[in-house]
Amino acid sequence: MQAFIRIAEKLNYDFALLKEVEKINKNRPKILLDKIEKALGTVEGKTIGILGLAFKPNTDDIRLAPSIEIISLLQKKKAQIKAYDPVAMDKAKETLRNVEYERDPYEVARGSNALVIVTEWEEFKGIDLERIRDLMVNPLIVDGRNIYEPEKMKELGFIYKSIGRLG
Repeated sequence: MQAFIRIAEKLNYDFALLKEVEKINKNRPKILLDKIEKALGTVEGKTIGILGLAFKPNTDDIRLAPSIEIISLLQKKKAQIKAYDPVAMDKAKETLRNVEYERDPYEVARGSNALVIVTEWEEFKGIDLERIRDLMVNPLIVDGRNIYEPEKMKELGFIYKSIGRLG
């Protein structure tokens, strides 16, 4: 994103739309936190599950990953964090402290007050959502990548919050 903005600036082109997209992306962690807090009242003492630590699917790269800021914001508010990523957990362990790393999404869901989808891994699209719901303390999913359909999530009994669309 930054590269495109720099190219546009070198060409003396004000790429306002791209700048707005970048602004939204930078605010995503705070937006996710707000949605969690509005649904739970407070995150203090609550267990929040994070699905996806890499900055994008199919990589273990966590540099500039939104998961880092989301986890930091939640920990500052005294939330307990559980996390899973299919590829990036070893790299994440070098950066993210006081996180309970789990072997799969189901262990993240077990006992969690909320799940936050941070990276849109294909694996997350195919999980057994009824099982996830049954493992959670509160059936709250905050979907930062819009991988699920709001109506389906409601039918399954979830409190479902997404970004940039109703629900």
